[in-house]
Amino acid sequence: MGNLWTDTYKLKTWLQVEIAVCEAQAELGYIPTDAVADIKAKANFDPKRVLEIEAEVRHDMIAFLTNVNEYVGDAGRYIHLGLTSSDVLDTALALQLVASLDVLMAQLESLVQAIRYQAQQHRHTVMIGRSHGIHAEPITFGFKLAGWLAEVLRHRDRLCRQQRSIAVGKISGAVGTYANIDPQVEAIACQHLGLEPDTASTQVISRDRHAEFVQTLALLAASIERFAVEIRNLQRTDVLEVEEYFAKGQKGSSAMPHKRNPIRSERLTGMARVVRNHAGTALENVALWHERDISHSAAERVILPDACILTHFMLVEATDLVKNLLVYPENMTRNLNLYGGVVFSQRVLLTLVEKGMSREDAYVVVQACAHQAWNKPDGDFRHLISQDARVAKHLSAEEVEACFDPQHHLKHLDPIYQRLGI
Repeated sequence: MGNLWTDTYKLKTWLQVEIAVCEAQAELGYIPTDAVADIKAKANFDPKRVLEIEAEVRHDMIAFLTNVNEYVGDAGRYIHLGLTSSDVLDTALALQLVASLDVLMAQLESLVQAIRYQAQQHRHTVMIGRSHGIHAEPITFGFKLAGWLAEVLRHRDRLCRQQRSIAVGKISGAVGTYANIDPQVEAIACQHLGLEPDTASTQVISRDRHAEFVQTLALLAASIERFAVEIRNLQRTDVLEVEEYFAKGQKGSSAMPHKRNPIRSERLTGMARVVRNHAGTALENVALWHERDISHSAAERVILPDACILTHFMLVEATDLVKNLLVYPENMTRNLNLYGGVVFSQRVLLTLVEKGMSREDAYVVVQACAHQAWNKPDGDFRHLISQDARVAKHLSAEEVEACFDPQHHLKHLDPIYQRLGI
């Protein structure tokens, strides 16, 4: 990904756009065909030389064109004919963004496969579901991962839409009126470049497209952060249901040899904050003065490469993290059964209601037993329920026992797995 955002690659896309415009001009008879052949044969640039010229002229596009003409010679007078800088800058930027999306899509697919594999492996691995950070009712680890998978598949759809939305060029001259360039030149050049002409550009392509692009990456980063935060919580010492892979020779702390910290998940959380904040800057870039100013330009030189490179790195890290995640089913079972299976309280409540007790009375009975067992070393909800005379009036010992079967909570998960191909 980093290679797509070097100065060399940027200038390469600028030259690609200039040549496509020349080809379109020649196709329509505006410039000689042999001049285009000469341009294509000789056109080149030296990034260092461009910087030298820019230091004098204080204009990056003029510096670039001056350097290209040093290679091309007389035919260079046909380069940039009727164009304004933003024709090249914005159209070339679209090429960079499309290429970046290709890289992101490929890596996102790797994350999809990593999550899908783990979900398949753990579709029957029972664990406790939590709400408000508190034990709620049984789920499976595969079910948790199914939610992740559904989320990244939505991101795949979003990136696909972005490939269409951002793949837009603009060859319409100063303030976008085509005063000195035939609109057909734009159509042909964009076709050569694999882009669509912008519907109605000013001197620039409107920045709502770029804001949407960065927001899409920010949303993807936010989801990766959600997964990372979940892993961090599940790796806590008092939970330890999953753990980041800890390599041989790895050290967790300079002071405490026992430490095995979720450093990759924490890193992902931090990077997500950066990408999200870039989305705010991209939104501020939408409002330009009249037909254009360059207040967006300096910001985009930071946020666009940074957002693309960071998001790609996050995808690589998240893929490896999920693929090599250590899962501890025995700890999941231990946590599920804390305080004598107090998390099965709703099942006991509903069974009592089914057997004729009012919901209000049943709630009082079950809550009293649950709270008596809650957070006590010897707390045993199952024993308390079994020994409660009010419960015994309605439920047999077998019926009480059936309330503590986690499979009841998992019996309707298969349709969810089937929707996702797990």
